[in-house]
Amino acid sequence: MDLVTSEPIGHPDYGKVRWQGASSLSRVRQQQLKVRPPLSWSCRFVALHICCKLPAFTSANCHGTCEQLYHTVAVTTKPQPDRHCTAPASVSGITVHRFFACSQSLLLEENMKELVTFQVGSYANFIGSHFWNFQDELLGLLEDPQAHLVFKNQNLDMDVLYRTGETQQGMPTYTPRMISVDFQGSLGSMSSCGTLYNHNPFPSSGVVTWKGKVSTQTSVPYKKNLFLQRLNDEGQEANGGEILDTDVVKSLEDGVQFWTDFSKVHYHPQSLFELNGLWLDPKEFNNYGIGRNTVSEGLQGEEINERLRFFMEECDHVQGIQFIVDDTGGFSGVAAHLLENIQDEYANVPVLLYSVRSPTSYNNHTTRKLSITSNLHEAVSFSALSSLCKLIVPVGLPSLGESRVSQHLKVENENPYQSSAIYASAIHSITLPFRMKKMGPSGESSNESGVMDLYECIHMLAGQGRQNPVGILDAAMPPPSMAGIRFQQPLLRNLESLTPETAQDVDDVQAIESMIVHGALGAGNQEASVSEVSEAVETEYENTSSTRPRFSHLSVSHCPLPIPLPFPSIFNKLVGKRGDLLLSGPTVSGSCLRRGPLDVDSIPMAARLRSSTAILPFLENRFWYIRKFGIERGSIGATMLTSWGFGREEIEDIGENLSKMVLALNPQQEYSSDDSD
Repeated sequence: MDLVTSEPIGHPDYGKVRWQGASSLSRVRQQQLKVRPPLSWSCRFVALHICCKLPAFTSANCHGTCEQLYHTVAVTTKPQPDRHCTAPASVSGITVHRFFACSQSLLLEENMKELVTFQVGSYANFIGSHFWNFQDELLGLLEDPQAHLVFKNQNLDMDVLYRTGETQQGMPTYTPRMISVDFQGSLGSMSSCGTLYNHNPFPSSGVVTWKGKVSTQTSVPYKKNLFLQRLNDEGQEANGGEILDTDVVKSLEDGVQFWTDFSKVHYHPQSLFELNGLWLDPKEFNNYGIGRNTVSEGLQGEEINERLRFFMEECDHVQGIQFIVDDTGGFSGVAAHLLENIQDEYANVPVLLYSVRSPTSYNNHTTRKLSITSNLHEAVSFSALSSLCKLIVPVGLPSLGESRVSQHLKVENENPYQSSAIYASAIHSITLPFRMKKMGPSGESSNESGVMDLYECIHMLAGQGRQNPVGILDAAMPPPSMAGIRFQQPLLRNLESLTPETAQDVDDVQAIESMIVHGALGAGNQEASVSEVSEAVETEYENTSSTRPRFSHLSVSHCPLPIPLPFPSIFNKLVGKRGDLLLSGPTVSGSCLRRGPLDVDSIPMAARLRSSTAILPFLENRFWYIRKFGIERGSIGATMLTSWGFGREEIEDIGENLSKMVLALNPQQEYSSDDSD
């Protein structure tokens, strides 16, 4: 039995500088490496990797007794005393009796259910960068002695999203269990190997076989902005003085070019993959066909799959895969190829997929051909991706800054750094129930309720009733105070759709929804209790004039959304320091006051995933695109689809798949993809 991996298991740590709270960068910079207090890590790995899998061992790969197995692992992992194991740090003091006592306790715990995250595409990585900044901030606030008590009692199992490891130099690491796919050169000043492992991509062999002249051409590396300079202890002085928080914020507002420009997270070398191809310009990477061909021809697709295996095989109880993918251009084809592999190798692992679009992707096309190309791509991409996952959630509004979602925000549609922050906030919120800790037999506590895993969420929304695999994402950022609900400030009416082309005010008696409210404020801007939030939502459902959904699952947590320093300044003047909605803002000159991480520490959030007939316009549009431009005899898009690699039968299958989705929600609709023949 080989217990030593290429990256030895090490104690989880925060492995990097934590900017805890919105404006306390300098305070946290005093400590470069903060090792996380042992929480049962060493015993957990011993228990799960030996006790759970012991029946599978054979005499050929087993060292013999459980005691010998345990000592082998103990020497490798160097376990430290923790709340489950009271043995001293030295290995010799640990007995088999204590080992089995630890493992029995750990086997009763079911909090360790890992999620693997995929980010495919430029805008998907912008969203992912904000998402991981939230997680990093939560980890830092947990350790910050000056942080608000609500972050000390967040009751979130971060091992769901993170993995433990150790560098070759013996430094413990705690990195996201994530794979990012983007264009070559999209990482800016960050290396594709990350920043923890000091990997030299061009090692010298020491052997010289060429005696002629050598001409070396190297590209100038991207200069790190003030945020990255300060994060990495570079450029501690600017113009002879200290880099201030205000300088960092202004640097980000004016100069974000890559998603790595505002990322404060260390990534594992297996996480960052740069896609390369024969196109000369990313604008040429503009359709489903070219994306699929890029990874299906050659070794790039297999290399990404190997990286997925790396993360999957070290998991004990995989909860599922959350997939964020650009729904414009070739990245949807890349994602479809990767999802096909997941379907083949991990058939029982549920996939929740967010197909995302930036506001700039909705630019009006100048020619009819470009418009038809875009419409056909939307239909093909959505049909393919939806058939390869358990639940797909379209995300991305054409005019986010003018939508009702942004009533307390000031967002520039053309700025991906700003718009992606809103979508990342909603995705962070909707995934909170997947990593809440179960505190008792009922899974409820005074700090949260409504714990569930990814499979339960997907089964509830897509596996019952109409078998609808398409979800709608709603958000309120921030929601009103729970006390304000009594004064005509309804929570439910503040939830606005982040999914495009959805119908408003639809009465659907078969609707199913999963809602999360976290960090909610009550009377006097105090934290609202779990019962107070539940009662407020129930009261509003009873008093609302709209149809109540067939089933509604409510999750509540005290932990608000932290606002880290690299978060954009998108709040308007009515948002207070804790996300409370003020009656009047500070007096300033001008009407474009933006409040950001120096003014707002955290905000409450409300988000909702729902299965509803409100998604019908979205589905009908895509069905119409493929029928009108791809299936009808003589349609001008048929040649285009052929150039993307689709045959006539495949095109008809796409139309049939979209037709079934429409009919599942509207059985009275009497048409199919064959009507046009």
